[in-house]
Amino acid sequence: MHLQSYTTSNTSASHLNLFSAWLVHLYTASGAIAAFFGVVAVFSGRYREAFLWMVAATVVDSTDGVLARRARVKEVLPAVDGPKLDDIVDYLTFVFLPVLLLYRSGVLPDGSVALATAAAVLVSSLFGFVAADAKTDDHFFTGFPSYWNVVALYLYVAGLSATVNAAILVVLSGLVFWRVRYVYPTRTPVLRVVTLVLGVVWAALILAIVLRLPAVSTPLVLSSLVFPIYYFVLSAVLHVRTARPQRGVAAH
Repeated sequence: MHLQSYTTSNTSASHLNLFSAWLVHLYTASGAIAAFFGVVAVFSGRYREAFLWMVAATVVDSTDGVLARRARVKEVLPAVDGPKLDDIVDYLTFVFLPVLLLYRSGVLPDGSVALATAAAVLVSSLFGFVAADAKTDDHFFTGFPSYWNVVALYLYVAGLSATVNAAILVVLSGLVFWRVRYVYPTRTPVLRVVTLVLGVVWAALILAIVLRLPAVSTPLVLSSLVFPIYYFVLSAVLHVRTARPQRGVAAH
């Protein structure tokens, strides 16, 4: 009697865990749907809507990892490669969609220069995603992370010349291959609480910018730059700090 009750309870829990794991994977996969609707919006000239789809995809990407660890998806659904699913969706939402928007919205120069610039971003980021050391064991990104959605928004609102925009994209594409460590906001332990709090405030500012497109006030844009500056300074400091012991060992 007790054995049957235990077995039934165990089976129910197993089914619930399986259901939860599939829900998490479907949640991650919803980013691909956001990318599709974003592409449709770009081709229709609805750039604010396209940026809103990028925001939605970013929310999914920022939260699905926590849910995946909570649902123990690797243990419950070992046949589904969660990191690969995440990378495919991230490439669509953080690389392909923003580059398409930049290309179609006139932010880049006309003709072959625009095509070459877009190709540089697409190909460099592709190699960034497949790099064996793209993420370190102590939770850093290596090489410029694919924050092209953020780059696209700032270039879209900044009003810089098309040539300057192309130059910025080419430089950042090159930084993908420079093995500098960048903070993984939700997982890098150093100052994680501060980073997450500032990140939430910054996310609210970004949403405000997107909702006000195409007319965005300069103070709003400038205030939103505080977090990116903090992020790059923190990444640089932590990169130097973690690189020192390696140089010391090499010297001996």
